Amino acid sequence: MQQGELKKVIEALSKEKGLSKEILIEALLEGVKTAAKKKFGSKVKIEVKYNEENGTIEIYRLKEVVSQVSNPETEVSLEELQKMGLDAKIGDLIGEKIELQELGRIAAQIVKQLFSQKVRLAEKQVVYEEFKHKLGDIVSGYVHRFDKRGVILSVGRAEALLPEEEQVPGEKYIRGTRLKALLIEVYRQQEPQLVVSRSHPAFVKKLFEKEVPEIQEGIVKIVAVAREPGSRTKIAVTSTNPHVDPVGACIGVRGSRISVILEEINLASKGDKREYREKIDVVLWDPDPAKFVYNALAPAECSKVIVDEKNKLLEVVVPDDQLSLAIGKKGENVKLASKLVGWKIDILSETQFLRRQEPEFLKLLKVTGLSDETAGHLYEAGIKDLKTLLETPAEKIAEITKLSLDQVTQILEKAKKEQIG
Repeated sequence: MQQGELKKVIEALSKEKGLSKEILIEALLEGVKTAAKKKFGSKVKIEVKYNEENGTIEIYRLKEVVSQVSNPETEVSLEELQKMGLDAKIGDLIGEKIELQELGRIAAQIVKQLFSQKVRLAEKQVVYEEFKHKLGDIVSGYVHRFDKRGVILSVGRAEALLPEEEQVPGEKYIRGTRLKALLIEVYRQQEPQLVVSRSHPAFVKKLFEKEVPEIQEGIVKIVAVAREPGSRTKIAVTSTNPHVDPVGACIGVRGSRISVILEEINLASKGDKREYREKIDVVLWDPDPAKFVYNALAPAECSKVIVDEKNKLLEVVVPDDQLSLAIGKKGENVKLASKLVGWKIDILSETQFLRRQEPEFLKLLKVTGLSDETAGHLYEAGIKDLKTLLETPAEKIAEITKLSLDQVTQILEKAKKEQIG
């Protein structure tokens, strides 16, 4: 390599890798020093310098000045130096210049290998320093490639892993697609150093924080978030200013703000139709769980709430035609509302609630272990207590409840034990 070329290489590499020239020079010098010791022996003292002015590496083998040489590899006699007209004294270190070419081809490979290792370590440190303060925040990147662990995103100079368990069910990722994700792990050395999530509830929370100015200003606060990725999210908000509607602020004029968030969390839904798979319910938070649950169960309406403080249980009564809506598909709506409020929620229709006011029917329900729906069929057929149940033929009960005869027999045995007891 000609004079000055090394300097240009270091400058170009510095820009490409985002590393300081000092770090690259230090890595290079360390590699050369290791290679020199490999060539001349570990006991030999080696000094390596970088000449900034002409962009060259200078290598010196240091020898100690002694009166009597016992090891010519590490020592030089004072007498010999004096004969050469050099001014020295016992104990001085004299440098003997070595040309880089003298290290040989194998040494050059060692330099290259060690230099690459040092640069990789330095790059990882740079990534760690850049992202450690962004933990829990949103990062943007491009879908770069795929491997068995998940999707690899290109985030600036770094790569981030979006593991399968942190992906939104049903989302399809296409190479080159730009997307956002929540940074959940930052490692110092592990590959990849960054781990992100699109399914975490905090991802939606952070999207709102970035999109709603009132949240950034501290006027609107997000109190709780509950999410079923790819299906539904419920977010509870409140306002420190009585003149600011927190729900309206989050939704925006004609849904302008929430639509941006819906677009981001529904990548798989983009196309001609804007039918979002994952919906978002923004509801008003209330410190009173009995009042809060009215909002949390939206879009369903509630008729009555009975609070069990001891067991942190809310028994919510809804109109009969609202029962399935309140419970939601596969119990999703009530499950999310329960997470949002932080209490267990038991949903009853008005008809079910009225039935439970009858002591005998409540006893029947408790003893047999029947579900509200099955017990409701018995109730409508006039079987409202244990006595009537035991007087009804098993075949008739099986017909009413759609249970097997074996199941009905077990229920009747429980009822008999209760009556005898």
